[in-house]
Amino acid sequence: MQLWTRRKFFVNSLAGSALAGAGQLLGKTPGIAGSEEGTIFRAPANTAAGGVRPVIISSANGLHALDKGMDILKAGGDTLDAAVAAVTVVEDDPNDDSVGYGGLPNEEGVVELDASVMHGPTRRAGSVASVQKIKNVARLAKTVMERTNHVMIVGDGARRFAVAEGFEEQNLLTEHSRKIWLAWKAKTSFNWRPGIDSPEWKDYMTELFDGDAEKIAYAEEKIAHPPTGTINCLAVNAKGEVSGTTTTSGLSWKIPGRVGDSPIIGAGLYVDGDVGGAGSTGKGEENIKIAGGHTIVEMMRKGIKPTDACLEALGRVARNYNGDKKKLGTFHLFFYAVNKDGEYGGASLWKNTYDRPKPAQFAVHDGTEARLELCKPFFDEIGGDE
Repeated sequence: MQLWTRRKFFVNSLAGSALAGAGQLLGKTPGIAGSEEGTIFRAPANTAAGGVRPVIISSANGLHALDKGMDILKAGGDTLDAAVAAVTVVEDDPNDDSVGYGGLPNEEGVVELDASVMHGPTRRAGSVASVQKIKNVARLAKTVMERTNHVMIVGDGARRFAVAEGFEEQNLLTEHSRKIWLAWKAKTSFNWRPGIDSPEWKDYMTELFDGDAEKIAYAEEKIAHPPTGTINCLAVNAKGEVSGTTTTSGLSWKIPGRVGDSPIIGAGLYVDGDVGGAGSTGKGEENIKIAGGHTIVEMMRKGIKPTDACLEALGRVARNYNGDKKKLGTFHLFFYAVNKDGEYGGASLWKNTYDRPKPAQFAVHDGTEARLELCKPFFDEIGGDE
C-alpha cells in the first residue's frame, strides 16, 4: 500500500489541477463514461465583457432590480449593500413567487425562506435557513453577519433573532401562491379536491381560478415542473471589491425544513475578495454535492474565465451521473460568476430556462443599463424537467 504523505497529496493534486486547467483552456476534458458524446465538457470562448467596473449581475429574475444596486455602486457605496438592495426589490415583489413575499410554499402550505451573504472586503459571511414569517432574509443574513458571532442561524431561532433585531413578522403566503398550492394538493391527492358527488368534481381548477385560463395554465406549469426559484446577485465596485448574496423560497412543495444550496456558504454563494464571487440557482441538492460556488471561485483563482469556471462546475455535476442525460434531464442548474476585474459570466446545465424553449439568461448591469445575456449551456439541448 502506498503511503500518501501530505506533501505527496499536495504535489499530485497540484499537478492534476494544472492539467485540468490546461485542458479547459484548450477546450478539452477527459471523456466521461456513459456520455453519449464521449466528452461532455466543451469549454467555449468566454462570453463575458471583460474589465468593466462597477458591475452587478444576477439571475434573470433580478433584471428589474439591478438599477437599485448600480445606483449604490456609482455613489461609492458598499458592494454588499448594493447586492442586498437589488434582491430586496425581488423579495418584496408579491408577483415573484420564487423568493420572499409570495414565494411558493412547502408541502404544508408554509413559505420557508433561505439566504446567505458574503462580504469580500472584510471576508465575513452570514446565513439563515428555514425562516418563516420574515420577508427580507438577505438582509437578515447580513444582520447575522454584522450583529452576531455566528455565520448561520436556522428555523425558529432565525425568526426570533429577526424579531429581536426589529424585523416585522408577516404572512408570506399570498392568495396567488395559496391557490397554486391548493391546485398542487388537488393534483396529488384525491382528498384535496371535491368528491365525485360534487358538481365541481371535474372542474376544480376552473372553480379555483375563476375560469382564468392563463392562471390555470400557469398553475399547471408550476405543478408539473416545481420551480427551484432563487435569485443570486454579485457586485463589483470601481475598486475591485466584491460581495454577493443568494436568497430563495426554495423548492416548491418541499418537505418542511428542507434546505437547498442558497444559504450554504461555498455552494449557493461564495466570495473571495482576492478573486471574485459565484452563485447559483436551480436544484440546490446537486450544487451542494460539488460545492459549486467555491469550485468556481477556485477555478477563477487559477486564471480561468468566469463562464468557463461555471462550466467546470456543471461538468462535475454531470460527472456525478456519468453523463447520463436521462437522469440529468430531471433537473436544472445555473451558475453565475464575476471576478474582481469585472469580468462576468453565466452557464446553465441545459440551453433553456424553465419556461421552455426560452433560452437560459442572466442579468447584467455595467453602468449603462440592465440587460439580459445568454448563459452558456453545458448541454446544447432542452432539458431540466423538475
